[in-house]
Amino acid sequence: MTGAALDARGRAQVFAELEARSFDLAVIGGGITGAGIARDAAMRGLSVALVEARDYASGTSSRSSKMIHGGLRYLAQGDIALVKEAASERQILRRIAPHLTRLSPFLIPTTNMAMTAKLRTGLWTFEKLGGVPEAEKHEVIGLAELQRREPLMRTDGLNGAVLYPEFLTDDARLVLANVRSAQGAGAVAINHAAASELTGDGLVATSTLDDGLGARVKAKLVVNAAGAWVDKVRGLEAGEDDVRMSLSRGIHLVLPRERLPINSTIIIRAPDKRSIFAVPRGAFAYIGTTDVFHDGADYWPAATREDIDYLLRATGAALSIDPIRDAEIVSLWSGVRPLIAQPGKKANEVSRKDEIWTSPGGMVSIAGGKLSAYRAMAERVVDLVVERLGKTALPCSTANAPLPGGSREARLAGLDPRAAERLAGLYGDEASEIVLAGGDVAAEAVRAVTHEGAATLEDYWVRRSARAWFDQGAGLGSLAPAAETMGALLGWDDARTAAEIAHCRQINDASRRLLGE
Repeated sequence: MTGAALDARGRAQVFAELEARSFDLAVIGGGITGAGIARDAAMRGLSVALVEARDYASGTSSRSSKMIHGGLRYLAQGDIALVKEAASERQILRRIAPHLTRLSPFLIPTTNMAMTAKLRTGLWTFEKLGGVPEAEKHEVIGLAELQRREPLMRTDGLNGAVLYPEFLTDDARLVLANVRSAQGAGAVAINHAAASELTGDGLVATSTLDDGLGARVKAKLVVNAAGAWVDKVRGLEAGEDDVRMSLSRGIHLVLPRERLPINSTIIIRAPDKRSIFAVPRGAFAYIGTTDVFHDGADYWPAATREDIDYLLRATGAALSIDPIRDAEIVSLWSGVRPLIAQPGKKANEVSRKDEIWTSPGGMVSIAGGKLSAYRAMAERVVDLVVERLGKTALPCSTANAPLPGGSREARLAGLDPRAAERLAGLYGDEASEIVLAGGDVAAEAVRAVTHEGAATLEDYWVRRSARAWFDQGAGLGSLAPAAETMGALLGWDDARTAAEIAHCRQINDASRRLLGE
C-alpha cells in the first residue's frame, strides 16, 4: 500500500470531511504510535480519523537518537520479551522501509576477556531471538583492528571491541511514511489540529493555525496516543486527572564529520556508567543522549549546560580529539521521552515497555514503548479496537506492505555521493521526483506542502528535510528559499513569510542560548 499525498493546501476540505463522516476510530496523536495505529486500522478496513495538535512527529518522535535497535541493554535487565520484539521488529521495518533502516556497525569497546564473553553471550541470545542473518552476526576484534577501524579511540585499558550491526533511521520521516500509508488506505489525517474536547460520540478538533478551522469528529472509539501529552488528553475526561506519565529529557549535539571522523556508531561509557552514542550520519556526526527527569511536556524542552558538558566530557574521555568548542556544534536538539511512572527509579532505569489503559468513558490510551517496536504496539492496540468494536476486520498486514518510498531502491545517478545518500535516506524510491524537480530546497519545499502535509516553515525545516539538525549552519540558509516557495503555495503574504522565518531562527537561537560562541 503506497501513501496518498498529504496536501497542506486542502486543510478546509479535510476538516469538512471530518465533520461530515462518522468513523470507527479516532486517533489522537500523530507521533510514531498514533501514525502506526492509524495505518494498521485503516489497512484492516476500519474507517479512521487521525488528529495531531502540532505537526506529525513534532514531539518525541522527531527527537530520538534516530536508531532502530534491538534493545540489547534490556537483556541485562532480564526483559527477554522486550528484546525479542524489538529485535524481530527491526527486521520487519528493514523489509518495509529499507530507506529508513540504514545498516551501521555498532562498536562496544571491551576492557577484558570477561566483558567480551558476557557481551558475546548477550549478542548470541539477541541474534537468536531476532532472527539475525548469518552475515550480520557480531564479531570480536582485537586492539590492533580496533585502532585501524577507529583511529580516534583511546585504547588505554581496552583489549578490543565487539561489533554488531544495528539500524539508523530518520524518525520523523518514518512517522510521515506511516501517516501517508494510513491515508493511502483510507484514513483521514490532519496535523495542527488539537483534540480540544471529548464528546460522548467522539471529539472536537480545533485548528492550532490561525485559519479558524475545526470539526466535530464522530467516532465509535477514541484512542489516545498523545505521547508525552497522554495525561493531558486523559484529563479531558472527567475523573481522569491522575498522573501516570514520567518524562525524561534527552539532548543530542551535532558536529561536522571532519571534526568527529568516526566510522562506526561508537558506544561510549560515561563516567556515571550510562552508555551514550557517537553516530556518523553523512557529512555530520552526533552524540547523545542524556536521560534525566524533566518537569513538563514541552515541545522544545530547554537543555542545560550540564547536559551539554556531560556529552562533551564523555566523548573527550573516549576519543582522542581536541576539546570540542561550543562554536563547532552545528546544532542541538532536545526532547522529552514519555515513560510510565515508576517511583523510586532513575530516569534511565524506567522501563520502556508500553501499557494500554481503558478509561471508564471508554477511551483507550497507549503510553510508553520504543520507536523500534512501534508497529507491534500498534498491532496490539488495533487488535483491542477490533474486539471492542465487535467488527469483522481484515488481518494485520503492516509487517509486509511497504511504506511509501520503500518499494524499490532509489536510483540517483550523477549526484554527489553525499547528496545522493541524503536524498535516498529521506525519500527512498521517491527521491528521483525531487531530483527531477530541481533537487534543491525549493523542490523539497514544494513536495513538503503538496505531498507531506507541511503547513509551516518549521514543518519543512525540522521534520521534512532534517536541515535544522543536519545541514551547514543548522540549515538557516534554506529558510528564505523554502519560505518563499511554501508561501506561494499556501498564500502567505510578506509579513507571514517573515514571521515563519523569524520563528525558525528563534528556535535555533533558543537551542544555542547556552553555547558560548
